[in-house]
Amino acid sequence: MATRGAVIGKFYPPHRGHFHLIETAERGCTELTVIVCAKPGQSPDGMLRAGWLRERFPNATVLVTPDDLDGEDSAGWAERTRALLGGAPDAVFTSEAYGDRYAEFLGCRHVPVDPERKTVPVSGTLIRARPLAHWDFLEGPARGYYALRVCLVGAESTGKTTLAKALAEHYRTCWVPEYGRELSEEMLARDGAYRWTTQDFVKIARTQCEREDARAREARRVLICDTDAFATAIWHRRYMGEPSAEVEAIARAHRHPDLYLVGDVATPFVQDGTRDGEAIRAWMHETFLEELKKDARPFEIVRGTLEARVRAAAAKIDALIAGR
Repeated sequence: MATRGAVIGKFYPPHRGHFHLIETAERGCTELTVIVCAKPGQSPDGMLRAGWLRERFPNATVLVTPDDLDGEDSAGWAERTRALLGGAPDAVFTSEAYGDRYAEFLGCRHVPVDPERKTVPVSGTLIRARPLAHWDFLEGPARGYYALRVCLVGAESTGKTTLAKALAEHYRTCWVPEYGRELSEEMLARDGAYRWTTQDFVKIARTQCEREDARAREARRVLICDTDAFATAIWHRRYMGEPSAEVEAIARAHRHPDLYLVGDVATPFVQDGTRDGEAIRAWMHETFLEELKKDARPFEIVRGTLEARVRAAAAKIDALIAGR
């Protein structure tokens, strides 16, 4: 077993082939350094990819270096590796044809790992081209990054939660419930009325974003969201009478959904004990449409029975999946 080992690559993005390589390297040395080579403009960027690897391999040291040398320049990459590690490793682990030359310039042993890609038949290039088609080769953070996000918004009692559940079942995936509803039920139980403050909406927006990102890691290609921070900003206007710069900043900074589904206000209003906006449903509906258009966020209005709404929504989502 080697004392110091090294693995180098783009990991663009990290996938199960990379995990097999790094797991093999960890078993073959006592101290492992993983070097992530990154260029500006890559998505996901190098620091994000390195963070995912640190999360997946907490016992390894993960470094990021500019991908600014020719891929065939094994001597240059060997020199870069020495500089990063403070000396040459005892062994390098690769799945690439350059492995022998790279190790020779380092003066260390090369351990080839599945060079023919038989154990894990995938590449970063394939995943970047069609991430949803190669979903089974991704894990956790990368799934959260590539999952399509579909968000349901609109006025009260327009069937958003019912449709969210139905779509999650249709796509055999998970959905993100509305945190604002949870908080409003707690407020009613405690105070008997709504006594909203701007900081309540800030908390709702932040918590909704955190829960969305966490559930995206568990999604099966598509994540269904029952509201988001963008909608929270509109609800702040509805209850507080004015915009909140802080809530709107949270909405702008967070990843935008790939598609919004807007519930039609022709859906019958059903009082569930928490709703108080029947008289302003039309205003809310038009406000959502205006803000979606202003931000150039893609949306579709869904109407009719639950079955009709599921069909219409699924047609739009299927087109997005095919495009990925």
